[in-house]
Amino acid sequence: MQQNVSLRLLPSEAEDNNALKQYIARSAGKNATDITGFYILKKSIDARGKQPWINLSLKAFINEPFTGRIPEDILFKDVHHSKYTVLIVGAGPAGLFAALKLIELGIKPVILERGKDVRARRRDLALLNKEGIINTESNYCFGEGGAGTYSDGKLYTRSTKRGDVNRILNAFVQFGADERILYESHPHIGTNKLPNIISAIREQVIACGGEILFEKKVTGFIVENNILKGVKTFDETKIFADSVILATGHSARDIFELLYRENILIEAKPFALGVRIEHPQALIDDIQYHCNTAARNEHLPPASYSLVEQVDNKGVFSFCMCPGGIIAPAATNEEELVVNGWSPSKRNNPYANSGMVVTVENRDLIGLKDFAVDNIESPLALMHFQSWVEKKAFAAGGGKFVAPAQGMTDFCNNKVSAKLPGCSYTPGVYSTSLQNVLPPFIYTALQQGFKAFGKKMRGYYTNEAIVVATESRTSSPVRIPRDSDTLQHPQISNLYPCGEGAGYAGGIVSAAMDGERVAEMIAVNLRC
Repeated sequence: MQQNVSLRLLPSEAEDNNALKQYIARSAGKNATDITGFYILKKSIDARGKQPWINLSLKAFINEPFTGRIPEDILFKDVHHSKYTVLIVGAGPAGLFAALKLIELGIKPVILERGKDVRARRRDLALLNKEGIINTESNYCFGEGGAGTYSDGKLYTRSTKRGDVNRILNAFVQFGADERILYESHPHIGTNKLPNIISAIREQVIACGGEILFEKKVTGFIVENNILKGVKTFDETKIFADSVILATGHSARDIFELLYRENILIEAKPFALGVRIEHPQALIDDIQYHCNTAARNEHLPPASYSLVEQVDNKGVFSFCMCPGGIIAPAATNEEELVVNGWSPSKRNNPYANSGMVVTVENRDLIGLKDFAVDNIESPLALMHFQSWVEKKAFAAGGGKFVAPAQGMTDFCNNKVSAKLPGCSYTPGVYSTSLQNVLPPFIYTALQQGFKAFGKKMRGYYTNEAIVVATESRTSSPVRIPRDSDTLQHPQISNLYPCGEGAGYAGGIVSAAMDGERVAEMIAVNLRC
């Protein structure tokens, strides 16, 4: 017999398999010897009281052989001789999962990636971190696996209506991720483990007959009678296909500019911009787990948080929180400074960082000092604003991607910090007033937001925390529209905008689900 059992246990009990058997037996009204095995269905932490608890949902095997969790592996077809070929521009999660779904459906994918393979990217990231030299085609945003590969690998999403979250998680396990992602409430792979998983996906695509071409930047579209026939690459190569999936990510500004020049419809999309804030992880543990010392219970993971506040009808909220993480330089252009955060799988670094951002709309750009744009309502206006702030941040840091920074309470008191707290950001930080970087509506909203967060989390508002500018790549500032029925661009048929860069996703899992959804629709439209 198999039975689902729900338990609420102390952290130490939840890690003790013998204790778990006893609690399962008691819950099921059986003897411990009757429990032949079990596996976890769901796991979450309840830290609202002084004593943190672990909530577990388990599948117990009682008086029958324990078979364990049965893998839900995807079965892939051989597409070497497929009737149809689909070009995929971008090898991020949307592009990779679109390719896997196309193969599953018997269609050959050809992925064009502007950057390098996941291993070769590491050398360029090291050069950026250590010497402040950026490769504009190979960095934290561009390259195999996309922005998520070297920026944490969080797999939590609220976008359950966009597709099957469990299917995506199972696919990651199939390609080498730890089974924990199937049951943890906030699943996370870790930047140190994602490269191997991305490499395994690539090998699967190639083994089945798909292709992945690196350092193949798309610079033009081949359009005849409003039908997309193929693309042009930087080396003047023309590549034709039955359909094209545009999955270029939120930082491919050249693609947005190309669409705009070619009079292909795009729209401005609200996004969020602000800073990344970093606390000692021990402090966040103390706040969240109500510890009396700096030592966290060994059975609890590094604590995280999620914060949101309305300030003058503006949303101020935490974004991409990284327990035990590192702040990284995520720029894609010279003389533009962008920061992001990531964590290794163990989340064992001494700092906790999170984006703290403010919503931005076209109307917010009106009257900004020194910001010049021909048309506030232009679909590229928010993208130009994003770039403008990043340039100011680079200049304020003094070059080589050194980041301008302040202590948190100094930030809120308009005071340049005499001494900055320790920080994980490898290129370094420079003490200056972030009023010289952030527009007033963002700076003042963050000031009020930080003070409000300090009331929600006692101890959060402190000069032990460092505020680092600028967190600006939260999502795409441009949307590429598509028809809700066919998922094609409303103006250009055979063009399928997809994923985070097109404005239809917000993270690894939602982008992957959108990639699968677009691939399925292409199969329908091609009548496969």
